Amino acid sequence: MVEAVIWDFGGVLTTSPFEAFARFETERGLPIDIIRRTNAANHFENAWAKFERAEVDLDTFDALFAAESLALGAEVRGRDVIPLLSGELRPEMIEALRRIKANCKTGCITNNLPANAIGSASGRTLYVAEVMALFDHVIESAKIGLRKPDPKIYRMMTDTLGVDPANCVYLDDLGVNLKPARELGMTTIKVVSADQAIAELEAATGLTLRAG
Repeated sequence: MVEAVIWDFGGVLTTSPFEAFARFETERGLPIDIIRRTNAANHFENAWAKFERAEVDLDTFDALFAAESLALGAEVRGRDVIPLLSGELRPEMIEALRRIKANCKTGCITNNLPANAIGSASGRTLYVAEVMALFDHVIESAKIGLRKPDPKIYRMMTDTLGVDPANCVYLDDLGVNLKPARELGMTTIKVVSADQAIAELEAATGLTLRAG
């Protein structure tokens, strides 16, 4: 029986930033996927990882990301990437979250940047207060110094919610973040589209999660 549903934020409850990355690359004449490739290279210890754990400040992140991207073929300043992270809320996913909240415990694990932390000026735009209020507990990488896919961050969530991982569903748009959750015993859903994710979540929970 599902006791809790745990959500990623960006790319799950909002549209994926990957589209914004692609537009930026096209507009600047950059190699395709240079931003995603920079994020993925040495993903535990690269500039992005360090910034999401609040180990470096914005200026250091900016310079490190520029050096890492240049090594892969083209310089991209880290501070130019940050504004690309704000996707649009997916109303159908928010409706599904509301319906889950009425039946199960809810949590959110988000890898975020200190500049976009909940409560910050840009964070207030990114993390809509009414949506965040639907979670029983929220874990932000920038506030605790841990980020997905570190297995400890998933265990922190289940311990706080007081649930067995085997009775949890976890949604994320990145396979690398789903693997540790699955290894803990959670049912995992890779979010490709809202319709697909909601259908899989309905199957996992036995709940009707769409309006009408």
